[in-house]
Amino acid sequence: MDGARCGSRRLACAARNNLSCEGMCGRYVRQSDREVLAGWFGVDLETMPWFAPSYNVAPSSVQPVVRINRDSGNREFALLRWGLVPFWAKEAKFSYSTINARAEEAATKPAYREALKKRRCLVPADAFYEWQRIDKKTRRPYAIALRSGEPCAMAGLWESWKPKEGAPLESFTILTTDPNELMEPIHNRMPAILAARDYPRWLDAGDPARPPVDLLRPFPAEKMRVWPVSERVGNVRNNDSQLLEQI
Repeated sequence: MDGARCGSRRLACAARNNLSCEGMCGRYVRQSDREVLAGWFGVDLETMPWFAPSYNVAPSSVQPVVRINRDSGNREFALLRWGLVPFWAKEAKFSYSTINARAEEAATKPAYREALKKRRCLVPADAFYEWQRIDKKTRRPYAIALRSGEPCAMAGLWESWKPKEGAPLESFTILTTDPNELMEPIHNRMPAILAARDYPRWLDAGDPARPPVDLLRPFPAEKMRVWPVSERVGNVRNNDSQLLEQI
């Protein structure tokens, strides 16, 4: 889905469901290998599932997230589908897009409020894409990443949905917040990126009645960079390192 189609989808979704558009267009990059991510997030490499780098992660794909293992209490990588299905849903195909959740609404929206209390996760990324509206027919894609070149973690929520038959479906959503000064000219939302020092607090079960929503704030603009990229990123079939090249 290209930038223009994505924008149309967001608007149609909001109109159809009387919902505000949740946030970023729904593409990100995870190019760091498993060894780097294991060290960055403090997870035993031997326990990690296999996954390959991706330069064009799209909704409905299965992606690695970091969460707390309920049995051991340790951090683990788990492969979940992007697009949260609430535990109470009647079917896996939900009625509106849940790839993103607005941070300021997650505590009250039925689709997210229980996950916010009990099932928080980190979504590893090295960059994300967003499309800037130039005019009614034109959108320009940009890549946004940390200036340090290090991987980052977008705040996420996860759920487990149990069908009448078969294995449970585990899925996740990415929380969004207001844009910082860097993102504001491009889009009115951005993913809630967490500082590494805040990973333990976000993942810790803590008090379910008081989830750490104060962490869901714009990441400092001076620690990020943005650059224009090729329109090839609009096609999910394109998944190569050239998508990150500046044009």
